[in-house]
Amino acid sequence: MPFELFLALRYLRSRRKRRLARLTAVVAILGIAIGVGALIVALALANGFRDEMREKILRGTAHVNVMRADGQPLTDYSELATRIAKIPGVTSASGTTYDGAVIIGPQAAAYAVLRAIDIKSIEALTDVKRSLVAGAADPLGSAEAQTPAGPNRKSASSVNYPVVLGEELARRTGLHLGDVAEIISASGSLTSIKTLSGQSAIRNPRLVRVVGIARLGLYEYDSTWIYVSLDSATQIAGTGPGASVISVQLADIYDAKRVAGEIKSGLGNEYTTIDWQEANRPLFAALALERRMGLFVIALIILIAAFNITTTLILVVVERGRDIGILRAMGATSTSVMGVFMIEGAIIGSLGAMLGILLGVVTCVIGNRYRLVSLPADVYSISHVPFNSQARDVVLAALVAFLLSLIATIYPALAAARVRPVEMLRDAN
Repeated sequence: MPFELFLALRYLRSRRKRRLARLTAVVAILGIAIGVGALIVALALANGFRDEMREKILRGTAHVNVMRADGQPLTDYSELATRIAKIPGVTSASGTTYDGAVIIGPQAAAYAVLRAIDIKSIEALTDVKRSLVAGAADPLGSAEAQTPAGPNRKSASSVNYPVVLGEELARRTGLHLGDVAEIISASGSLTSIKTLSGQSAIRNPRLVRVVGIARLGLYEYDSTWIYVSLDSATQIAGTGPGASVISVQLADIYDAKRVAGEIKSGLGNEYTTIDWQEANRPLFAALALERRMGLFVIALIILIAAFNITTTLILVVVERGRDIGILRAMGATSTSVMGVFMIEGAIIGSLGAMLGILLGVVTCVIGNRYRLVSLPADVYSISHVPFNSQARDVVLAALVAFLLSLIATIYPALAAARVRPVEMLRDAN
Protein backbone atom coordinates (compact mmCIF):
# COMPACT_ATOMS: atom_id res chain seq x y z
CA MET A 1 0.00 0.00 0.00
CA PRO A 2 1.44 3.43 -0.89
CA PHE A 3 2.35 5.35 2.24
CA GLU A 4 0.23 8.33 1.07
CA LEU A 5 -2.90 6.16 1.14
CA PHE A 6 -1.85 4.58 4.44
CA LEU A 7 -1.40 7.97 6.11
CA ALA A 8 -4.68 9.34 4.66
CA LEU A 9 -6.63 6.39 6.08
CA ARG A 10 -4.80 6.66 9.40
CA TYR A 11 -5.59 10.35 9.71
CA LEU A 12 -9.28 9.67 8.99
CA ARG A 13 -9.45 6.95 11.69
CA SER A 14 -7.14 8.65 14.19
CA ARG A 15 -8.55 8.97 17.69
CA ARG A 16 -6.25 11.92 18.27
CA LYS A 17 -8.16 13.99 15.75
CA ARG A 18 -9.73 16.96 17.41
CA ARG A 19 -13.49 16.90 17.87
CA LEU A 20 -13.95 19.94 15.60
CA ALA A 21 -12.05 18.28 12.73
CA ARG A 22 -14.07 15.09 13.19
CA LEU A 23 -17.31 17.07 13.22
CA THR A 24 -16.45 18.99 10.05
CA ALA A 25 -15.57 15.71 8.30
CA VAL A 26 -18.97 14.24 9.23
CA VAL A 27 -20.72 17.44 8.11
CA ALA A 28 -18.83 17.35 4.81
CA ILE A 29 -19.87 13.74 4.16
CA LEU A 30 -23.52 14.45 5.03
CA GLY A 31 -23.56 17.65 2.98
CA ILE A 32 -22.21 15.93 -0.10
CA ALA A 33 -24.60 13.00 0.43
CA ILE A 34 -27.62 15.30 0.62
CA GLY A 35 -26.43 17.23 -2.44
CA VAL A 36 -25.87 14.08 -4.51
CA GLY A 37 -29.20 12.63 -3.38
CA ALA A 38 -30.99 15.87 -4.26
CA LEU A 39 -29.31 15.96 -7.67
CA ILE A 40 -30.35 12.37 -8.44
CA VAL A 41 -33.95 13.07 -7.36
CA ALA A 42 -34.10 16.35 -9.33
CA LEU A 43 -32.81 14.70 -12.51
CA ALA A 44 -35.20 11.77 -12.01
CA LEU A 45 -38.13 14.18 -11.68
CA ALA A 46 -37.05 16.11 -14.78
CA ASN A 47 -36.76 12.83 -16.73
CA GLY A 48 -40.12 11.65 -15.41
CA PHE A 49 -41.94 14.83 -16.36
CA ARG A 50 -40.38 14.88 -19.83
CA ASP A 51 -41.04 11.19 -20.50
CA GLU A 52 -44.59 11.35 -19.16
CA MET A 53 -45.44 14.37 -21.31
CA ARG A 54 -43.88 12.79 -24.39
CA GLU A 55 -45.70 9.49 -23.86
CA LYS A 56 -49.06 11.15 -23.30
CA ILE A 57 -48.64 13.51 -26.26
CA LEU A 58 -47.68 10.69 -28.62
CA ARG A 59 -50.56 8.50 -27.45
CA GLY A 60 -52.98 10.91 -29.07
CA THR A 61 -51.03 12.44 -31.93
CA ALA A 62 -48.95 11.23 -34.84
CA HIS A 63 -45.20 10.94 -34.94
CA VAL A 64 -45.28 12.68 -38.34
CA ASN A 65 -48.15 14.64 -39.91
CA VAL A 66 -48.41 14.98 -43.68
CA MET A 67 -50.64 17.63 -45.30
CA ARG A 68 -51.01 19.64 -48.45
CA ALA A 69 -48.86 22.75 -48.59
CA ASP A 70 -51.86 24.84 -49.70
CA GLY A 71 -54.03 23.60 -46.83
CA GLN A 72 -56.60 21.90 -49.07
CA PRO A 73 -58.18 18.55 -48.08
CA LEU A 74 -56.55 15.28 -49.15
CA THR A 75 -59.15 13.63 -51.35
CA ASP A 76 -56.73 10.82 -52.26
CA TYR A 77 -55.66 10.15 -48.66
CA SER A 78 -56.04 6.35 -48.97
CA GLU A 79 -53.56 6.19 -51.85
CA LEU A 80 -51.15 8.56 -50.10
CA ALA A 81 -51.35 6.55 -46.87
CA THR A 82 -50.53 3.36 -48.78
CA ARG A 83 -47.46 4.98 -50.36
CA ILE A 84 -46.24 6.40 -47.07
CA ALA A 85 -46.71 3.08 -45.26
CA LYS A 86 -44.11 1.49 -47.59
CA ILE A 87 -41.33 3.81 -46.36
CA PRO A 88 -38.86 2.01 -44.05
CA GLY A 89 -39.50 2.83 -40.40
CA VAL A 90 -43.21 3.59 -40.87
CA THR A 91 -45.56 1.26 -38.99
CA SER A 92 -48.86 2.81 -40.09
CA ALA A 93 -50.35 5.73 -41.99
CA SER A 94 -53.99 6.80 -42.04
CA GLY A 95 -56.12 9.81 -42.84
CA THR A 96 -57.53 12.02 -40.12
CA THR A 97 -59.03 15.44 -39.48
CA TYR A 98 -59.15 17.87 -36.56
CA ASP A 99 -62.16 20.15 -36.31
CA GLY A 100 -63.35 22.48 -33.58
CA ALA A 101 -66.85 21.93 -32.24
CA VAL A 102 -69.20 22.53 -29.34
CA ILE A 103 -70.86 19.55 -27.64
CA ILE A 104 -74.05 20.07 -25.63
CA GLY A 105 -74.70 17.67 -22.76
CA PRO A 106 -77.32 17.52 -20.00
CA GLN A 107 -75.09 19.42 -17.55
CA ALA A 108 -73.13 21.83 -19.72
CA ALA A 109 -71.87 22.71 -23.16
CA ALA A 110 -68.14 22.51 -23.81
CA TYR A 111 -65.60 23.23 -26.50
CA ALA A 112 -64.32 20.05 -28.16
CA VAL A 113 -62.05 18.84 -30.93
CA LEU A 114 -63.46 16.29 -33.38
CA ARG A 115 -60.63 13.81 -33.95
CA ALA A 116 -61.54 11.75 -36.99
CA ILE A 117 -60.33 8.15 -37.28
CA ASP A 118 -60.13 6.14 -40.48
CA ILE A 119 -61.90 2.96 -39.37
CA LYS A 120 -60.22 1.08 -42.25
CA SER A 121 -56.91 1.50 -40.40
CA ILE A 122 -56.52 -1.31 -37.88
CA GLU A 123 -53.69 0.52 -36.10
CA ALA A 124 -55.75 3.70 -35.64
CA LEU A 125 -58.71 1.77 -34.24
CA THR A 126 -56.37 -0.19 -31.95
CA ASP A 127 -55.09 3.06 -30.45
CA VAL A 128 -58.67 4.13 -29.68
CA LYS A 129 -59.54 0.75 -28.15
CA ARG A 130 -56.39 0.85 -25.99
CA SER A 131 -57.54 4.15 -24.49
CA LEU A 132 -61.09 3.01 -23.68
CA VAL A 133 -62.14 2.86 -20.04
CA ALA A 134 -65.76 2.08 -20.93
CA GLY A 135 -67.68 1.30 -24.07
CA ALA A 136 -68.06 -1.05 -27.01
CA ALA A 137 -65.25 -3.32 -28.18
CA ASP A 138 -65.58 -1.82 -31.68
CA PRO A 139 -66.73 1.70 -30.79
CA LEU A 140 -66.50 3.44 -34.15
CA GLY A 141 -66.92 0.45 -36.43
CA SER A 142 -70.63 0.85 -36.91
CA ALA A 143 -73.30 3.45 -36.34
CA GLU A 144 -75.49 0.66 -34.99
CA ALA A 145 -73.02 -0.29 -32.22
CA GLN A 146 -74.97 -1.38 -29.15
CA THR A 147 -74.24 0.32 -25.85
CA PRO A 148 -75.85 0.27 -22.41
CA ALA A 149 -78.83 2.61 -22.10
CA GLY A 150 -77.96 5.92 -20.50
CA PRO A 151 -80.27 8.35 -18.70
CA ASN A 152 -80.40 10.65 -21.73
CA ARG A 153 -80.78 8.00 -24.43
CA LYS A 154 -83.09 8.85 -27.35
CA SER A 155 -84.39 6.63 -30.11
CA ALA A 156 -81.60 5.10 -32.12
CA SER A 157 -83.23 6.07 -35.38
CA SER A 158 -82.53 9.75 -34.73
CA VAL A 159 -78.81 9.21 -34.11
CA ASN A 160 -76.37 8.75 -36.96
CA TYR A 161 -72.92 9.25 -35.50
CA PRO A 162 -71.27 7.11 -32.76
CA VAL A 163 -68.54 8.95 -30.87
CA VAL A 164 -65.98 8.29 -28.12
CA LEU A 165 -65.55 11.08 -25.58
CA GLY A 166 -62.54 11.99 -23.50
CA GLU A 167 -63.13 11.07 -19.86
CA GLU A 168 -62.91 14.62 -18.51
CA LEU A 169 -65.12 15.98 -21.32
CA ALA A 170 -67.79 13.36 -20.51
CA ARG A 171 -67.64 14.31 -16.82
CA ARG A 172 -67.97 18.04 -17.50
CA THR A 173 -70.93 17.65 -19.87
CA GLY A 174 -72.65 14.93 -17.82
CA LEU A 175 -72.70 12.42 -20.68
CA HIS A 176 -72.63 8.64 -20.16
CA LEU A 177 -72.61 5.57 -22.38
CA GLY A 178 -75.69 5.48 -24.58
CA ASP A 179 -76.49 9.17 -24.10
CA VAL A 180 -77.35 11.40 -27.02
CA ALA A 181 -75.81 14.85 -27.41
CA GLU A 182 -75.79 17.67 -29.91
CA ILE A 183 -72.60 18.69 -31.68
CA ILE A 184 -72.16 21.95 -33.56
CA SER A 185 -69.12 21.82 -35.81
CA ALA A 186 -67.12 24.94 -36.56
CA SER A 187 -67.15 23.86 -40.20
CA GLY A 188 -70.81 22.79 -40.24
CA SER A 189 -73.37 24.01 -42.72
CA LEU A 190 -75.31 27.21 -42.02
CA THR A 191 -79.04 27.71 -41.67
CA SER A 192 -80.62 31.12 -42.12
CA ILE A 193 -83.18 32.15 -39.47
CA LYS A 194 -85.24 35.27 -38.97
CA THR A 195 -84.67 37.24 -35.76
CA LEU A 196 -85.92 40.56 -34.42
CA SER A 197 -82.82 42.25 -35.81
CA GLY A 198 -83.11 40.60 -39.22
CA GLN A 199 -81.68 37.48 -40.85
CA SER A 200 -79.02 35.47 -38.98
CA ALA A 201 -77.13 32.29 -39.77
CA ILE A 202 -76.49 29.47 -37.31
CA ARG A 203 -74.59 26.21 -37.58
CA ASN A 204 -76.70 23.10 -37.96
CA PRO A 205 -76.41 20.83 -34.89
CA ARG A 206 -75.91 17.08 -35.32
CA LEU A 207 -76.99 14.32 -32.97
CA VAL A 208 -74.33 11.89 -31.78
CA ARG A 209 -74.44 8.88 -29.49
CA VAL A 210 -71.77 8.16 -26.89
CA VAL A 211 -70.45 4.64 -27.47
CA GLY A 212 -67.21 4.92 -25.51
CA ILE A 213 -65.25 6.85 -22.87
CA ALA A 214 -61.47 7.17 -23.38
CA ARG A 215 -58.63 8.15 -21.09
CA LEU A 216 -55.43 9.29 -22.77
CA GLY A 217 -53.79 10.62 -19.61
CA LEU A 218 -53.16 14.14 -20.94
CA TYR A 219 -55.65 16.68 -19.65
CA GLU A 220 -55.87 18.62 -22.93
CA TYR A 221 -56.95 15.47 -24.75
CA ASP A 222 -59.25 14.04 -22.08
CA SER A 223 -61.06 17.37 -21.67
CA THR A 224 -61.61 18.21 -25.36
CA TRP A 225 -61.24 15.27 -27.71
CA ILE A 226 -64.11 13.44 -29.38
CA TYR A 227 -63.20 10.42 -31.48
CA VAL A 228 -65.42 9.94 -34.51
CA SER A 229 -65.07 7.98 -37.74
CA LEU A 230 -63.70 9.87 -40.73
CA ASP A 231 -66.90 9.41 -42.73
CA SER A 232 -69.02 10.68 -39.83
CA ALA A 233 -66.71 13.66 -39.33
CA THR A 234 -67.16 14.83 -42.92
CA GLN A 235 -70.95 14.54 -42.58
CA ILE A 236 -71.00 16.41 -39.27
CA ALA A 237 -68.84 19.17 -40.76
CA GLY A 238 -70.81 19.16 -43.99
CA THR A 239 -67.66 18.93 -46.11
CA GLY A 240 -66.79 16.64 -48.97
CA PRO A 241 -65.05 13.30 -48.48
CA GLY A 242 -61.39 13.53 -47.64
CA ALA A 243 -58.88 14.03 -44.84
CA SER A 244 -56.90 17.07 -43.81
CA VAL A 245 -53.88 15.18 -42.47
CA ILE A 246 -52.12 11.85 -42.95
CA SER A 247 -51.21 10.56 -39.50
CA VAL A 248 -47.94 8.56 -39.61
CA GLN A 249 -46.71 6.29 -36.79
CA LEU A 250 -43.07 5.16 -36.59
CA ALA A 251 -41.21 2.22 -35.12
CA ASP A 252 -38.63 4.63 -33.65
CA ILE A 253 -39.94 8.04 -32.60
CA TYR A 254 -36.43 9.52 -32.81
CA ASP A 255 -36.30 8.60 -36.51
CA ALA A 256 -38.97 11.19 -37.28
CA LYS A 257 -36.65 13.68 -39.02
CA ARG A 258 -35.35 11.12 -41.51
CA VAL A 259 -38.79 9.67 -42.26
CA ALA A 260 -40.31 13.13 -42.67
CA GLY A 261 -37.56 14.01 -45.16
CA GLU A 262 -38.17 10.84 -47.17
CA ILE A 263 -41.91 11.47 -47.23
CA LYS A 264 -41.47 15.02 -48.45
CA SER A 265 -38.96 14.05 -51.13
CA GLY A 266 -41.21 11.16 -52.26
CA LEU A 267 -44.44 13.14 -52.46
CA GLY A 268 -43.03 16.39 -53.83
CA ASN A 269 -43.38 20.05 -52.93
CA GLU A 270 -47.18 19.89 -52.99
CA TYR A 271 -47.03 18.35 -49.53
CA THR A 272 -45.44 19.38 -46.26
CA THR A 273 -44.62 17.48 -43.08
CA ILE A 274 -44.28 18.26 -39.39
CA ASP A 275 -42.86 15.78 -36.89
CA TRP A 276 -43.66 15.50 -33.19
CA GLN A 277 -40.37 17.11 -32.11
CA GLU A 278 -40.96 20.17 -34.27
CA ALA A 279 -44.60 20.47 -33.19
CA ASN A 280 -43.65 20.36 -29.50
CA ARG A 281 -40.28 22.12 -29.70
CA PRO A 282 -41.10 24.97 -27.24
CA LEU A 283 -42.29 22.51 -24.58
CA PHE A 284 -39.30 20.17 -24.74
CA ALA A 285 -36.86 23.10 -25.01
CA ALA A 286 -38.32 24.53 -21.79
CA LEU A 287 -38.00 21.14 -20.08
CA ALA A 288 -34.37 20.83 -21.20
CA LEU A 289 -33.58 24.32 -19.87
CA GLU A 290 -35.24 23.46 -16.55
CA ARG A 291 -33.13 20.31 -16.30
CA ARG A 292 -29.88 22.22 -16.95
CA MET A 293 -30.74 24.91 -14.42
CA GLY A 294 -31.60 22.29 -11.81
CA LEU A 295 -28.26 20.57 -12.40
CA PHE A 296 -26.40 23.88 -12.05
CA VAL A 297 -28.17 24.98 -8.85
CA ILE A 298 -27.74 21.66 -7.06
CA ALA A 299 -24.10 21.46 -8.20
CA LEU A 300 -23.60 24.76 -6.36
CA ILE A 301 -25.10 23.14 -3.25
CA ILE A 302 -22.63 20.28 -3.56
CA LEU A 303 -19.80 22.78 -4.01
CA ILE A 304 -20.79 24.55 -0.79
CA ALA A 305 -20.85 21.19 0.99
CA ALA A 306 -17.44 20.37 -0.46
CA PHE A 307 -15.99 23.50 1.16
CA ASN A 308 -16.39 21.65 4.46
CA ILE A 309 -13.68 19.32 3.18
CA THR A 310 -11.38 22.35 2.88
CA THR A 311 -12.12 23.28 6.49
CA THR A 312 -11.53 19.70 7.64
CA LEU A 313 -8.19 19.40 5.89
CA ILE A 314 -6.99 22.81 7.10
CA LEU A 315 -7.68 21.67 10.65
CA VAL A 316 -5.80 18.42 9.96
CA VAL A 317 -2.81 20.36 8.55
CA VAL A 318 -2.70 22.51 11.67
CA GLU A 319 -3.02 19.48 13.94
CA ARG A 320 -0.53 17.34 12.05
CA GLY A 321 2.10 20.01 11.47
CA ARG A 322 4.72 18.09 13.43
CA ASP A 323 3.99 14.88 11.49
CA ILE A 324 4.34 16.75 8.22
CA GLY A 325 7.65 18.20 9.36
CA ILE A 326 8.95 14.74 10.25
CA LEU A 327 7.83 13.34 6.88
CA ARG A 328 9.59 16.15 5.03
CA ALA A 329 12.75 15.67 7.15
CA MET A 330 12.73 11.95 6.30
CA GLY A 331 12.70 12.76 2.59
CA ALA A 332 9.00 12.91 1.67
CA THR A 333 8.46 15.16 -1.34
CA SER A 334 5.97 17.98 -1.57
CA THR A 335 4.00 15.90 -4.07
CA SER A 336 3.70 13.03 -1.59
CA VAL A 337 2.50 15.35 1.16
CA MET A 338 -0.05 16.87 -1.20
CA GLY A 339 -1.14 13.38 -2.16
CA VAL A 340 -1.88 12.45 1.46
CA PHE A 341 -4.36 15.28 1.91
CA MET A 342 -5.88 15.00 -1.56
CA ILE A 343 -6.50 11.30 -0.96
CA GLU A 344 -8.11 12.10 2.39
CA GLY A 345 -10.41 14.63 0.72
CA ALA A 346 -11.20 12.20 -2.10
CA ILE A 347 -12.15 9.53 0.46
CA ILE A 348 -14.51 11.95 2.22
CA GLY A 349 -16.04 12.92 -1.14
CA SER A 350 -16.41 9.29 -2.20
CA LEU A 351 -18.13 8.35 1.06
CA GLY A 352 -20.52 11.26 0.65
CA ALA A 353 -21.19 10.38 -3.01
CA MET A 354 -21.94 6.71 -2.21
CA LEU A 355 -24.23 7.66 0.65
CA GLY A 356 -25.92 10.20 -1.63
CA ILE A 357 -26.47 7.59 -4.35
CA LEU A 358 -28.16 5.33 -1.81
CA LEU A 359 -30.27 8.21 -0.52
CA GLY A 360 -31.31 9.34 -4.02
CA VAL A 361 -32.16 5.88 -5.37
CA VAL A 362 -34.18 4.94 -2.28
CA THR A 363 -36.08 8.24 -2.49
CA CYS A 364 -36.91 7.57 -6.16
CA VAL A 365 -38.17 4.06 -5.38
CA ILE A 366 -40.36 5.31 -2.53
CA GLY A 367 -41.59 8.23 -4.65
CA ASN A 368 -42.69 5.91 -7.47
CA ARG A 369 -44.30 3.43 -5.11
CA TYR A 370 -46.44 6.00 -3.29
CA ARG A 371 -46.73 8.60 -6.10
CA LEU A 372 -45.39 11.35 -3.87
CA VAL A 373 -45.41 14.06 -6.55
CA SER A 374 -49.03 14.77 -7.51
CA LEU A 375 -50.01 17.67 -9.75
CA PRO A 376 -53.28 19.40 -10.67
CA ALA A 377 -53.98 17.92 -14.11
CA ASP A 378 -55.75 21.04 -15.39
CA VAL A 379 -52.56 23.07 -14.82
CA TYR A 380 -49.75 20.62 -15.64
CA SER A 381 -51.70 18.27 -17.98
CA ILE A 382 -50.59 15.18 -16.05
CA SER A 383 -51.77 14.02 -12.62
CA HIS A 384 -48.44 12.83 -11.19
CA VAL A 385 -44.74 12.79 -12.03
CA PRO A 386 -42.77 9.52 -11.88
CA PHE A 387 -39.14 9.38 -10.74
CA ASN A 388 -37.29 8.08 -13.82
CA SER A 389 -33.77 7.63 -12.50
CA GLN A 390 -31.18 6.71 -15.12
CA ALA A 391 -27.78 5.13 -14.55
CA ARG A 392 -25.97 7.92 -16.40
CA ASP A 393 -27.57 10.54 -14.14
CA VAL A 394 -26.50 8.64 -11.03
CA VAL A 395 -22.94 8.42 -12.36
CA LEU A 396 -23.02 12.11 -13.31
CA ALA A 397 -24.13 13.14 -9.81
CA ALA A 398 -21.41 11.03 -8.16
CA LEU A 399 -18.76 12.32 -10.58
CA VAL A 400 -19.73 15.95 -9.95
CA ALA A 401 -19.45 15.40 -6.19
CA PHE A 402 -16.09 13.64 -6.51
CA LEU A 403 -14.57 16.32 -8.75
CA LEU A 404 -15.77 19.13 -6.49
CA SER A 405 -14.33 17.28 -3.50
CA LEU A 406 -10.95 17.07 -5.23
CA ILE A 407 -11.07 20.78 -6.02
CA ALA A 408 -11.77 21.51 -2.36
CA THR A 409 -8.56 19.70 -1.34
CA ILE A 410 -6.22 21.83 -3.46
CA TYR A 411 -5.65 24.71 -1.04
CA PRO A 412 -5.04 22.68 2.16
CA ALA A 413 -2.87 20.21 0.22
CA LEU A 414 -0.73 23.06 -1.10
CA ALA A 415 -0.53 24.50 2.40
CA ALA A 416 0.71 21.15 3.72
CA ALA A 417 3.25 20.83 0.91
CA ARG A 418 4.70 24.27 1.75
CA VAL A 419 5.38 23.37 5.37
CA ARG A 420 9.07 23.84 6.26
CA PRO A 421 10.24 20.88 8.35
CA VAL A 422 12.83 22.90 10.38
CA GLU A 423 10.25 25.46 11.51
CA MET A 424 7.69 22.80 12.40
CA LEU A 425 10.14 20.72 14.41
CA ARG A 426 11.48 23.86 16.17
CA ASP A 427 7.93 25.04 17.06
CA ALA A 428 7.06 21.54 18.29
CA ASN A 429 9.98 21.66 20.71
